[in-house]
Amino acid sequence: MSLKNRMTLLITVDSLIVFFSIFVGYFLLYPYVDIFQNQFLLASALTIFIAHHAFAMYYGLYRKVWEYASIGELSSIVKAVTLSILAIALVQYLYRGDVLIRALAITWMLHVLLIGGSRLSWRVLRDNQFKPKREEQKRTMIVGAGKAGTLVARQLLNNPENGLLPVLYVDDDKNKHGLDIYNIRVAESETKNISEIAKDNGIERIIIAIPSLSKSDSATLIKRCMDTGIKTQTIPLIEDIMTGKVSVTDIQDVKIEDLLGREEVKLDMNKIAEQLTGRTILVTGAGGSIGSEICRQIARFGPEKLLLLGHGENSIYLIDMELRKAIANDTEIVPLIADIQDRERIMAIMSEYKPDVVYHAAAHKHVPLMEGNPMEAVKNNIYGTKNVAEASHMAGVKNFVMVSTDKAVNPPNVMGASKRFAEMIVQNLAKRSETTFVAVRFGNVLGSRGSVIPLFKKQIAAGGPVTVTHPDMTRYFMTIPEASRLVIQAGTLARGGEVFVLDMGEPVRIVDLAKNLIRLSGYSEEDIKIKFSGIRPGEKMYEELLDSDEIQDKQVFPKIFIGKANAIPELEIKFVIEKLPSMDKYEAKELLISLANRKNVKQIDMKLSVK
Repeated sequence: MSLKNRMTLLITVDSLIVFFSIFVGYFLLYPYVDIFQNQFLLASALTIFIAHHAFAMYYGLYRKVWEYASIGELSSIVKAVTLSILAIALVQYLYRGDVLIRALAITWMLHVLLIGGSRLSWRVLRDNQFKPKREEQKRTMIVGAGKAGTLVARQLLNNPENGLLPVLYVDDDKNKHGLDIYNIRVAESETKNISEIAKDNGIERIIIAIPSLSKSDSATLIKRCMDTGIKTQTIPLIEDIMTGKVSVTDIQDVKIEDLLGREEVKLDMNKIAEQLTGRTILVTGAGGSIGSEICRQIARFGPEKLLLLGHGENSIYLIDMELRKAIANDTEIVPLIADIQDRERIMAIMSEYKPDVVYHAAAHKHVPLMEGNPMEAVKNNIYGTKNVAEASHMAGVKNFVMVSTDKAVNPPNVMGASKRFAEMIVQNLAKRSETTFVAVRFGNVLGSRGSVIPLFKKQIAAGGPVTVTHPDMTRYFMTIPEASRLVIQAGTLARGGEVFVLDMGEPVRIVDLAKNLIRLSGYSEEDIKIKFSGIRPGEKMYEELLDSDEIQDKQVFPKIFIGKANAIPELEIKFVIEKLPSMDKYEAKELLISLANRKNVKQIDMKLSVK
């Protein structure tokens, strides 16, 4: 119904109610008076008619969506009616010095009941018309009977078309056990017994509504709910609710990163701002998963220029458009299409823009793919890093942060070996440069384009099977935003030549990750099978963040360590760089892996020379 038609209908209904209420009020008290011949009564009726419509307009009674009427709307009705009655009382007093209090009291009650009833009937009609049958709604349990939980319950009750019927709360606060909130009972048991509670009450959906939970406690609770085999959803984090990004009633599916239980580290914002605000920052690989998130984080600190360097024009276009739309400061965004293997182009960019800080995230990272194309890993990860690092040195860059990987530790594959060699290039350059060169190592990030998560999701959407290489395969995981923030923080701690290592928590079995993702998608392992495909070329059963002789227990910042990773002498690095182009891919791979695992380079050269 259009606004004009809605207002016409409501004004007509209210006019009839106004006249009916005042005439009935007087008729009940003065049944023998001819109300239609009484000028005083007619004047009173005309007054309340005008006053009611005036106050109804003022309180927006004709613009409210009565399908969702609640206490707030009823309060507006009471105010409008009360002021209308006061207006007629004033007219009566001025007209003949008397106020018919009893008649006006009856009129007020009839007025409120009929106006309110007409509006609430609108909602009842709407609920009855669109409300799904009770048996079609999923019996829903809300974990948390606090303010957030009750808001969720009210939202579900007001919007039955969502297909969820709240029937039970579960809360650890024993003072709430047995209470009814919106006619929904709080179970007389705690969340540790959630599996039994859900089974006993025929629960078909679980919503966790405790936004103030720590991430570790939230992860524990989510796992407990998932063990029931019932689809589990959550409401947003408390910081997102407080900043207005989302509403407390915005129910969302559990994400795989919610199961990590990693608490967000508090960054040293002053240190980061000191390094980034008002400066020129260059990010290589700016269109990739990590590079683009580093750009998002940097943009918050208001650099003067943010240089987005990448080889793929589409990915650079997307992050460029995103940042231009999102940032609210005067940062100049400069998209740069360039290949880090193109030494002249990289040198020209550094010379033109002279960045203060460089974050080098560009790299080939796919292990099996690089096993089949080892020279591409050499060209991009080694020669590309060398180009960017040396160009930074020559341009007088203050800080250079290389994004590395846990696969650089004892690598059996060319990708990890090439990244370890790149670390050595950066470490050696730090010894003779005024630029502060550092590398930052971390493991897999959830949701990145090279991660298993997108692959698993596609396989689940296709009905399975989900392919896992080996039942005992483990990896370290963290979220993309956390990894990016810690990379930026590590850059502020650099003194030159360090290899920083991020605390990745406990390693996760890939098969467990697959099982959790299947359950999060609303399926069981009977619905979606898991198939073990075998370890792929170059893969390790587990990853390491530090070698045994690199381990250093002391944190330099929460979740950031400094590894004692030693570089080989610069002469040997030059020797290897000069030797690699003349080798075939098998010789190059053998040399790099041996070097990364700290075998004697000269012996390897002699061996290759004999061949």
